Amino acid sequence: MANGQVEPWLRGTHREIDPVIRAVLHALVLASEDVARWCGPLDTEARERKPLGLPSCGFQMRHLARSLDRLMTYAEGAPLSEAQVQALRDETLATDDPLQEFVAAIQTAKERLLCFQPQQFGDPRFVGRSMLPVTLAGLLVHIADHTQRHVGQAITTAKVVLALREAEAG
Repeated sequence: MANGQVEPWLRGTHREIDPVIRAVLHALVLASEDVARWCGPLDTEARERKPLGLPSCGFQMRHLARSLDRLMTYAEGAPLSEAQVQALRDETLATDDPLQEFVAAIQTAKERLLCFQPQQFGDPRFVGRSMLPVTLAGLLVHIADHTQRHVGQAITTAKVVLALREAEAG
């Protein structure tokens, strides 16, 4: 339990959805809740702060939003657009509201996720410029893993930012 609340995968929700897709959906829900809890309260300066050389929470949210879009595009069997490639290049640039971008990306990813069918899980997909071969199932599991990894980094950075702010004030 995080913050006194049962994690999404233990709530018994979305039982009508295939277990693989449900697991990825639950990972996205947990990511959304964790980012809202830890990064949501931060002001703009704190979101872009890079304590001890860590990537900022703002960067993590932009990276999460944009990588979800790219990975879902690969899962759908499509190549990246030039706009997606440019968005990748611009992830380190601060934006007005990375939290809003992240929230919108999570919602869109959940909608796109629900379009997949279990019989597609073994279908080949290709990732990156090198067109590395994967299966749809492998890519969906990676989406969950990658999202959780970067949310953990955002949480760590947020905790450091908050601790430094407290130390500076005290």
